[in-house]
Amino acid sequence: MPARVLLIDNYDSFVFNLARYLAELGVETTVRRNDELTVAEVRELRPDAIVLSPGPCTPNEAGICVELIQSLEGETPLLGVCLGHQAIGAALGATVARAPNPVHGQASLIHHHSTGLFANCPNPLRVGRYHSLIVEEATLPPNLVVTARTDDGLVMAFTQRDKPVFGVQFHPESILTDCGHRLLANFLTLSGITCKENFLSQELPAETLPDDDFYRREIDAEVFRPW
Repeated sequence: MPARVLLIDNYDSFVFNLARYLAELGVETTVRRNDELTVAEVRELRPDAIVLSPGPCTPNEAGICVELIQSLEGETPLLGVCLGHQAIGAALGATVARAPNPVHGQASLIHHHSTGLFANCPNPLRVGRYHSLIVEEATLPPNLVVTARTDDGLVMAFTQRDKPVFGVQFHPESILTDCGHRLLANFLTLSGITCKENFLSQELPAETLPDDDFYRREIDAEVFRPW
């Protein structure tokens, strides 16, 4: 029986791209809008993992998302994409504010720690961005660790230190993002889910080896163990 992923749709046009990528990785995906079910109903579904989609609003307008994050407390593996990432930040006490410059349909290079979600991904990595809000790094709680940034220091990904909770500000499912399937496959693997295709075993050419110094001062190996 395939693993079951619940994809919360924040009324976004990208949601079915996410669903398609997940299906291609071999998981059964249920898509439900953020105001069509309660937290109790999510628990009754007993998904193996949950993905919070992008969306056009703020975390406080994203249906059950913030309440769901706070209620689950990491007991179910969780990935937030764009608005979903911001919802995780807001739910755990961080400030979501206007980005210095809104970006919509723009490719950017990000620098990452090369493990966890980013295992076997080029570094820097080209990603597609569609957002006008950002989670402010200075307001992150101690248990949220930044795992990717833009060249100008904006938070592009984080993970919860002791739980399988991950957020990415960019869109893995966008054509502008390199290694989108691999990023999602890494999330599934970290969630204990076996993917149809093993993206983690692909070797990288020498020129894409990690930027060793970018995160050395911050990354604790314990943070990135599989749960």
